[in-house]
Amino acid sequence: MVLDLMSPWRLRHGLLVLGAIVLLAGGEAFAQNLDRGKTGQKLFADSCVTCHRSPRGLAKGRIHLTLTYFLRQHYSSGSDTASALADYLQSVDTPPPAKSRGAAKHSPRVSQRPPASVPQR
Repeated sequence: MVLDLMSPWRLRHGLLVLGAIVLLAGGEAFAQNLDRGKTGQKLFADSCVTCHRSPRGLAKGRIHLTLTYFLRQHYSSGSDTASALADYLQSVDTPPPAKSRGAAKHSPRVSQRPPASVPQR
């Protein structure tokens, strides 16, 4: 019995297996992180400015770890870019305005009755 290695079915099957091997083995070699090495300000300008006019207030007082995790999960391509963006957002974050202690919590009380008439002499 002689194997027919050049039959159309075997040729297609062999090319399919070879293509799968090439894709699985070489897929990672071509991937690049285009954001690597950029500053947080540059990352914001390249990615975030389409939706956010300003970086102020976006950190919302979060600690660095939670902000980095959030950015990594939703917006950035790697942990190093998420960390750089978190650093930048925290550096420009403005704290919420503090309430003054002397300010009244409520408006002054307004009487519902009209003032008493002035007695005449």
